[in-house]
Amino acid sequence: MLNCYPLWKYILLILVFFLGLLYALPNLYGENPALQIASINNSVITDKTILIKIRDELKKNNIVSKSIKLENNTITALFKNTDIQLQARETLINIFRNNYIIALNLKPATPKWLRKIGAEPMKLGLDLRGGVYFLMQIDMNNVLEKLRQQVIDSLRYNLYKNNITNFTINKIKKTTDKIEIIFSDTNTRNQSKKYLSSFYSNVIFSNINDHSLKIIITNNSQQKEYEYAVQHNINILRHRVNQLGIAEPLVHRYGTDSIVVELPGIQDTVLAKEILGTTATLEFHLVNTHINNTVNINDNNHLSEDSEIKYTRNNIPIILYKNIILTGTHIISSNVNRDEFNRPQIQIALDNFGGNIMTNFTNHNLGNVMATLFVEYQNTGIKDVNGKYILTKREEVINLATIKSPLGNTFCITGMKDFNEAHHLSLLLRAGTLSAPMQIIEERIIGPILGMHNIIQGLKSCLWAVISSIIFMIIWYRKFGFIAITALIINLILIVSIMSLLPGVTLTMPGIAGIVLTLSIAVDANVLINERIKEEIKNGYSIQRSLHKGYQYAFYSIADANCTTLITAIILYIIGTGSIQGFAITTVIGIATSMFTSIFCTRAIVNLIYGGKQIKKISI
Repeated sequence: MLNCYPLWKYILLILVFFLGLLYALPNLYGENPALQIASINNSVITDKTILIKIRDELKKNNIVSKSIKLENNTITALFKNTDIQLQARETLINIFRNNYIIALNLKPATPKWLRKIGAEPMKLGLDLRGGVYFLMQIDMNNVLEKLRQQVIDSLRYNLYKNNITNFTINKIKKTTDKIEIIFSDTNTRNQSKKYLSSFYSNVIFSNINDHSLKIIITNNSQQKEYEYAVQHNINILRHRVNQLGIAEPLVHRYGTDSIVVELPGIQDTVLAKEILGTTATLEFHLVNTHINNTVNINDNNHLSEDSEIKYTRNNIPIILYKNIILTGTHIISSNVNRDEFNRPQIQIALDNFGGNIMTNFTNHNLGNVMATLFVEYQNTGIKDVNGKYILTKREEVINLATIKSPLGNTFCITGMKDFNEAHHLSLLLRAGTLSAPMQIIEERIIGPILGMHNIIQGLKSCLWAVISSIIFMIIWYRKFGFIAITALIINLILIVSIMSLLPGVTLTMPGIAGIVLTLSIAVDANVLINERIKEEIKNGYSIQRSLHKGYQYAFYSIADANCTTLITAIILYIIGTGSIQGFAITTVIGIATSMFTSIFCTRAIVNLIYGGKQIKKISI
């Protein structure tokens, strides 16, 4: 029989609509201003006395909270509005700042019964939720300078390994990719060139004169180093944002040397800027005890090529070997505690590779002195000729220790002046070391009022699009117009529910534009179906036959049109970034749901009303 669906299809459609409505429901409850309190030394909070102390402090200062609870090893306090939230933070930060991170955030006000079934609201982007936007630029000259230094160290090692010792390696000035090696005679130069050429494929060797070689780092090697620096910094920034307790951060590449960091929901940028914008790490060097450590800076010319002068906080010069034993990139955790003299110390844990390096080195250098060098890049506030801020490198020897026994994956460093400094350094080390210094070149703060304004404007655009479609469809197609509008509303509910369920999907203003676009596509599909039915009726077919042929033949046109749009959206997602990807995601989801609702949902309603009946006229 034409135009009749079996019972199981109706049950399936009702089930899909019910689940869609259920998982779209959390978006109606909004968000609560919140404080997230997490341990600064990466330890879990299990002691409920901290919870009680926070509750008592808020009560003592007449600050009313909606709830305070311990979950996922962090304490979350919810408040009625942002004024109370900020007041609570000011109160708590004076008491707990030395041991805990107190981050401003927004938490969904979803009822517990919905959260139990995994129903959460859509993740809103920066333009809708409010927050802070950072555009951070990587110092690519520093990346290339580090690569050149690695090549120099490797060249020196391989020449010594081949028993060639009478040479001098210099960096060619005003370049960042060229190195010069000066030998004692031509034969040594030719022998070295032949030997080194078999080791290196990432550099080009050429003769300068009878005694010198010029080494140029290839463009391909430079590009690989650039790519690594960008990807490594993106990963580290994401890890650092997680340390701040910020939900749904967006960290993505922008251009060739920049990274965009969007922190939706954050309202206080001081801690974020401090953590994100700081390039701090530790370097472990062996102290050159063969030279008198009382040498001052004027005696720098008397140092050997493998040594350099660094200073302690008290401006005491320490002569270190240039070769770096280990850097902070191998640190996987760092916790602050006290030594036997009640002074702050940081307990360092290394990954397996770093642990092996440290074990082997200390095992072969028992009795020698190892220095811990703190390295940080700071913004001077002065711009160069290209308009970029100039970064300065600050280095400080914070610890000297005699190697009395082999060190392994864990050890402690001291030398911090107080616990505040130790906590700060521990957080930076735990959050990861950037492969190259970065600076914030653009910062935009979007308040929650502006975000709400964008949401209202976006919802208005959706509402007017739906109202316009309703008016047109009802006037032009009458009862079939009502059927199409019912499918349109179901389509919107399904889009919202799917976006709420999918992890990593964030709704932005371009995403709202994608939703409006797919709603128009859904209306267009129903127009094609209705016009085809009218055409079949004009050709003299019965009502039942016209309904059947209308849906059957219109399906191919609808599928072709949607597939074309789908391919375009997928390409946009692959090659696009940020807001373009947001538009592409909502478009892809909308196309899938519009196909389902425009064809199957409307067909089910039509079959329910007209299927299996003798009808001579329909309202279309």
